[in-house]
Amino acid sequence: MALVTVTDPARDYLAQLIEKQDVEGMGVRIFVTQPGTKNAETCLAYCPPNEIVPTDEQVDLGKFTLYLDHASVPFLEEAYVDYSKDQMGGQLTIKAPNAKVPNVDENAPLPDRVNYVLASEINPNLAAHGGEVSLVEIVDESVAVLRFGGGCQGCSAVSLTLKQGVETTLTERVPEITEVRDVTDHTQTENAYYQ
Repeated sequence: MALVTVTDPARDYLAQLIEKQDVEGMGVRIFVTQPGTKNAETCLAYCPPNEIVPTDEQVDLGKFTLYLDHASVPFLEEAYVDYSKDQMGGQLTIKAPNAKVPNVDENAPLPDRVNYVLASEINPNLAAHGGEVSLVEIVDESVAVLRFGGGCQGCSAVSLTLKQGVETTLTERVPEITEVRDVTDHTQTENAYYQ
């Protein structure tokens, strides 16, 4: 079963919302739209009894049942739902670190492990400059061929980013990778962060 943590304040807040719906047996479904992509979003929705999907995993939270969308389960690993009160009333927060790429272990295929490191560690840092990097292929069993995009394409600092950032991180996290190569057309500089 996917490990989804729902804090007590979040459980109590959701239970209050459910109670206002006045529907017997109402629960909450958690799911990921566009899972495994950079556009993935983790969502919560009311789940009345007539919308329960038999393949969903069920978690009894005491005051209501949480339904985990079956297709989203690998992407909900380590998800965390919290509620904190503030001056405007409060805020419900959902964090799902594996929504964009499911967590993989050392036995996963090499491209999956490389993509996981790119999505979970490298691209969040590149996003600060509007950039991203993706795996094109793995050649010679140990060379990751990458393509940069967004603010990284045509950026004057991309060689530094490639060697000191991307290559260092990938070779540390995925020991089978010994080298990275960039196949990006860096003559296109209109979106480059550094020109």
